[in-house]
Amino acid sequence: MTINSIEKLFVEELADLYNAEHQITKALPKMIKATTSTQLQSAFEHHLRETEGHVQRLEQVFKALGEKPSSKTCEGMKGIIEEGETTMKEAEEGDVRDMALISGAQRVEHYEMAAYGTVRTDAERLGKQQIAHLLEQTLEEEKAADKKLTECSTQIYQRYARAA
Repeated sequence: MTINSIEKLFVEELADLYNAEHQITKALPKMIKATTSTQLQSAFEHHLRETEGHVQRLEQVFKALGEKPSSKTCEGMKGIIEEGETTMKEAEEGDVRDMALISGAQRVEHYEMAAYGTVRTDAERLGKQQIAHLLEQTLEEEKAADKKLTECSTQIYQRYARAA
């Protein structure tokens, strides 16, 4: 399909995000299982529920646009997740693996913050305030998840430093 308008580009970006969120819902259970930190496990479980909500919110956005939810493989997210899985397998179990999981998860969050910030702004420019509001909600949840991951990493690092 040729993208010949900003509106089509907007829908393509949403399809990319829709796929990214689906990829994340498959990756998070593996991350939950791999962590040894109860705080981090709880953060991942909470974000999994949020991510399922992000999928539903994107479905609302497609509906508001009169579009059927569609998915376009998000190669960026695919690469970030693959890199995280490799690091997770290579990292020693315990604090080191937990820090590796956080590092990968924060890469995911920053990618999502960039993507949601862009589509939120595009929605505003296209005069789609209801859609912009929905996308802003997700953006704020992604920012909160990133902040929570930073808190987890601080706690894990402090424990690691005391043990060293």
